[in-house]
Amino acid sequence: MALGDALIALGGSFLAAGVIARIGTRVGLPTIPLFMLAGIVFGPHTPGLALVENPADLGLIAALGLIFLLFYLGLEFSLDDLVEGGRRMVLAGAVYILLNVGGGLAFGFAVGWGFREAMVLAGVIGISSSAIVTKLLIDLGRLGNPESRLILGVIVVEDVFLALYLAVLQPVLSGADSVAAAAASFGRAFAFLVALTAVARWGARLVNRLVSTRDDELLVVMFTGLAIFTAGVAEEFGVSDAIGAFMIGLILSSTKAAPRIRQFVHPLRDAFAALFFFAFGLSIEPGDMLSVAWPIAAAVAITLLLNVAAGTAAARLNSFGRREAVNISLTVLSRGEFALVLATMALAAGLDTRLAPFIAGYVLILALLGPLIASRSEAIVSLVSRGSRGSRGSRRSGKGRADDPSEGEKRADGPADGEDPGEREARDPA
Repeated sequence: MALGDALIALGGSFLAAGVIARIGTRVGLPTIPLFMLAGIVFGPHTPGLALVENPADLGLIAALGLIFLLFYLGLEFSLDDLVEGGRRMVLAGAVYILLNVGGGLAFGFAVGWGFREAMVLAGVIGISSSAIVTKLLIDLGRLGNPESRLILGVIVVEDVFLALYLAVLQPVLSGADSVAAAAASFGRAFAFLVALTAVARWGARLVNRLVSTRDDELLVVMFTGLAIFTAGVAEEFGVSDAIGAFMIGLILSSTKAAPRIRQFVHPLRDAFAALFFFAFGLSIEPGDMLSVAWPIAAAVAITLLLNVAAGTAAARLNSFGRREAVNISLTVLSRGEFALVLATMALAAGLDTRLAPFIAGYVLILALLGPLIASRSEAIVSLVSRGSRGSRGSRRSGKGRADDPSEGEKRADGPADGEDPGEREARDPA
């Protein structure tokens, strides 16, 4: 692509995402599905103007959106936050993976597309979108909520699991079987995360010296370089670039420059995140999804049930109430970038051709539905609470009539509802 064409495509993508999101936010819609919708409308798979013919042309710039999203999230937390609830976070993440990945594998076998296809579907259905989850926490102003740290823990546990999952999946898709290669890949990823955790724990002073400067321009250059470089190294070690960016943000959160970095990263985060979701929409082919509409609908329903079960279990493990349970369940509902990576791997391996449109439709629905219902979680909590109170009231009323024949006599002999016992004696001294 010529430089002029590339600049027009890039600028047009930003403008298209901004205009459609601006229209949608006026009626109360969150920006994430609107940015994706802009990518679908102005992408190569729908009639009309195609700003970008090949989604890969925006691949590097879109990756910056995911990097800055997770980098900012890391800045908002500290290692102490993670260490404090470490065991419970790991347990909650394990419960989430067990239910969702296990349910995805069972669904994959149920549709009968093949063993390798079922292995792919386990990851598609089981793993949430780090980018959408992060953007939701920011947009909804929930970073300070106690359950947000648990959600963060689930994301981190998911990424460690992904290193093992991808290591196992690669030989399965290629027809090979190498336990040693899978173990080596997982070991590299885990060792890298341990190394970054050690730097966050004991090397913050050195990192602080590296970024310590009064010059705003140099500070922006330094933290941008650190975020992108660490993300790239993480990718090479088998950990996602997003988690690498999150970890360096976690390290920088304990430096003196952290408040200034948070301020300066805002515009970078918002601009490139919009392009990330726009590029996400470019890869979706709406027309091919009709042939697998029923499997998509079934998978969406199963995912919703599994996430509610996992969110409720995670909330109880951490002594959270109904409100936090709903927030956890709905925030981690969306599926996204990782599912599309699996779709690409499935196509390259020559798997069932129904996988690609299924994954596209499934991801699109949950990426749109997740933010919409998560933004209305308070209303959902109120609705559930009213229903629970009404149900308890009905059970109490029914029990009094059916299970206790003397209830009518008690009401006749005892004071009426709201009547003081003294008034009862005055009215009927006998």
